[in-house]
Amino acid sequence: MVRLLLVDDDPLVRAGLRMMLGGAPDVEVVAEAADGGQVAALVREHSPDVVLMDIRMPTVDGLAATEALRAVPGAPEVIVLTTFNTDEHVLRALRAGAAGFVLKDTAPREIVEAVRKVAAGEPVLSPAVTRQLIAQVAGSDAETRGVRAAARRRLASLGGREHEVALAIGEGRSNAEIAAGLHMSVPTVKTHVSRILGKLGLNNRVQIALLVHDAGTPGRD
Repeated sequence: MVRLLLVDDDPLVRAGLRMMLGGAPDVEVVAEAADGGQVAALVREHSPDVVLMDIRMPTVDGLAATEALRAVPGAPEVIVLTTFNTDEHVLRALRAGAAGFVLKDTAPREIVEAVRKVAAGEPVLSPAVTRQLIAQVAGSDAETRGVRAAARRRLASLGGREHEVALAIGEGRSNAEIAAGLHMSVPTVKTHVSRILGKLGLNNRVQIALLVHDAGTPGRD
């Protein structure tokens, strides 16, 4: 059973999500919050596995709540709930450790599936969406020399094959595509991904992709 915390300032949206998710036999909505400031206390009280987090709330927004939550060891996974798939706030939430995002007009069955995937440790960003998000948003806050230099130093700590896998993730490739391109098995790719996350102190492959983007093209000023 996946334990879920709903966070949205609109009571009608929360009611709709509760009804939608409550119909899944393996998902239990354990609590609701109308503002990001309530999240920490509800997480301590109810121990959810996943938090479905609205970005835009009037007092403490979902971005601040996600950053605070993911900074705590053992925190639940976060799915960002938004109306825009290229909102720069989504990017910041992903940098903070959110496992992905879903649009508010996403089909109910897809939202339920996203919750299941995140609970199982899979990010809810397809390779195509990863490429789109990075291309349209990330460039605005990754163009300083300091950011590029720091990102390149972190990537330089990886071994040769790990570095190749990280670059492929940055291109938005799936594990199967990476395996085919680098002539290795999918389980081996997964092992490299786990090692990369551990070495770089990251939460998921989306953060790897963003770090690769920050590093840019070697030799660029």
